[in-house]
Amino acid sequence: MATLFHEMNDGVTFNVKVIPRANRNEIVGVENDALKIRLNAPPLEGRANEALIKFLAEMLGVARTKVEIVRGETARNKVIRVRGVSLKRLQEDLLK
Repeated sequence: MATLFHEMNDGVTFNVKVIPRANRNEIVGVENDALKIRLNAPPLEGRANEALIKFLAEMLGVARTKVEIVRGETARNKVIRVRGVSLKRLQEDLLK
């Protein structure tokens, strides 16, 4: 798991693979160095992106403004940056 999360000066980044239109929002594991997340939102008009940001913010107990999509806005594979959370806490909260 050491390569899954990357601590930077401006936060922690990690790769995510999004599966839209699922029954519920959940983290289902790790696939190819990316956190695999199912979302119940459709991939239309940014709804899945918004659902992803909301889901991660709630999981980590941070404001939505602390979670951002750095790369992959229109793709299933995305790079996420979270500010204000330590690498250790992020690992504990997302990989439990």
